[in-house]
Amino acid sequence: MIDILWNLIGEGVVWFVAIIVILVNIGAIVTLLFLERRNPQVVAGWLLLILLVPIIGFVVYLFFGRHLYGEHIFSKKTLADEGFAEIAQYQYKQIQEKTLKLPSEVERFDSTIALLLNLDDAAYSDNNKVDVYIHGEDKFAAFKEAIKSAEHHIHMEYYILRADALGREIIDLLAERAAAGVEVRVLFDAVGVQKVKKEFYANLTKAGGQVAIFFPLKIPFLNTRINFRNHRKILVVDGKTGFIGGFNIGDEYLGKGPLGYWRDTHLRIHGASVASLQTRFIMDWNYTMPNAPVVLEVDRDDNNRYYPIKELLAPHGTSGVQIASSGPDSAGRAIYSGFVSLIGHARKSIYIHTPYFIPDETIFTALLLAIRAGIDVRIVIPCKPDHPFVYWASYSYLGDLVRAGAKGYTYDNGFIHSKTAIIDGVASTIGTANWDIRSFKLNFETNAFVYDETFGQMMNEIMTKEMEEKCTLVTAEIYNNRPTWIKFKEGICRLVSPLL
Repeated sequence: MIDILWNLIGEGVVWFVAIIVILVNIGAIVTLLFLERRNPQVVAGWLLLILLVPIIGFVVYLFFGRHLYGEHIFSKKTLADEGFAEIAQYQYKQIQEKTLKLPSEVERFDSTIALLLNLDDAAYSDNNKVDVYIHGEDKFAAFKEAIKSAEHHIHMEYYILRADALGREIIDLLAERAAAGVEVRVLFDAVGVQKVKKEFYANLTKAGGQVAIFFPLKIPFLNTRINFRNHRKILVVDGKTGFIGGFNIGDEYLGKGPLGYWRDTHLRIHGASVASLQTRFIMDWNYTMPNAPVVLEVDRDDNNRYYPIKELLAPHGTSGVQIASSGPDSAGRAIYSGFVSLIGHARKSIYIHTPYFIPDETIFTALLLAIRAGIDVRIVIPCKPDHPFVYWASYSYLGDLVRAGAKGYTYDNGFIHSKTAIIDGVASTIGTANWDIRSFKLNFETNAFVYDETFGQMMNEIMTKEMEEKCTLVTAEIYNNRPTWIKFKEGICRLVSPLL
């Protein structure tokens, strides 16, 4: 009798679990198909995972895949970002009427400029001096000098801060300026400082500096908010000097981490485009800290302290620059659209640096068409993975383009984290956005679009020299003869690449 009861109960439990699994899967499928309105490629990837690995697939989706509430969460942010469009819309009208003066070599990129004006109110200015840093030591030397020079305010927005020697040095410098009466506001992403205790920057807050955490985790160390991260890296000092690029803050970005030498690209800007970096910071800060917002007051000279007009409009240089941002709070996907537009304008060359190369169908097709039109397309990715699934998916996409005629390279001198594209040695985009779906849609990113032939040719020379001296050329023959086990890893990673 006991055995019979036990068998009945056991069978009932099995059926109960099976029903729960079926209901959970149905719920996930309904959410994906009818509520999220995602890219069909992404939906197909998640559906495959959920169907092949019930329950586990759904749990992974909860952690990494949810997009349903993104627009709702950041709806207030979208509303707060309104009101900065007058200059941009005026310039957009000028381009339509062909009255915006552009250098002759830049004129053919006017539709890219118009696109960014229309999608992101990315004001264009042509009086900028742009300095580039590709080594961590050089970038952080300039970075620290800028902080030391601050007289009125320091606004810093960074994805990652490490609790190490460089992180401590930066925090101590910020604390010194705060103690001297400088307004210091620092915005970190919650995931990027997840392992950093509040005590690490306590001296900064004691000195009067303010530290804010973007999109904080509800349950520490149990992160169900992998998406919607603030991937931006911005520094603005006194409204006059701006930094933007790929370097985070930590010893590993000086080449002292497990990946060895760290190759990245960061810009220092003087000129009117610093105002756009300032606006980007203020909008993100005021969303995160509504009870302690940056209040824009005008002094007696009718000159806002956060926007020093005379300094911003001075002739620092001749580079045309737009600062474009995108994220789950913006429907326009400005950076992604800018990438597509730049590819479409290429006549001679497209040089790309990216640690993660997982293009969607539009980007992939645009590059493929450029290759078949005889354009010199070169793509550099790392030779070693920091995220294996992403790496092998990237290698797969790179291989397909190599077989079509592109030149693919793996960077051998450490790890390449640079997010850079140079078109015809004239138009460039450098910032925080990778060439992957996560950057295109899910994270908050900011890129500088630079229109300057002198700057573009310099970047082409830097990249070409590295391709020749510090990279391995991935030929079609090498790719076709790769071992079977690599093909297998590529196949699996390519299958789930829309989810990465």
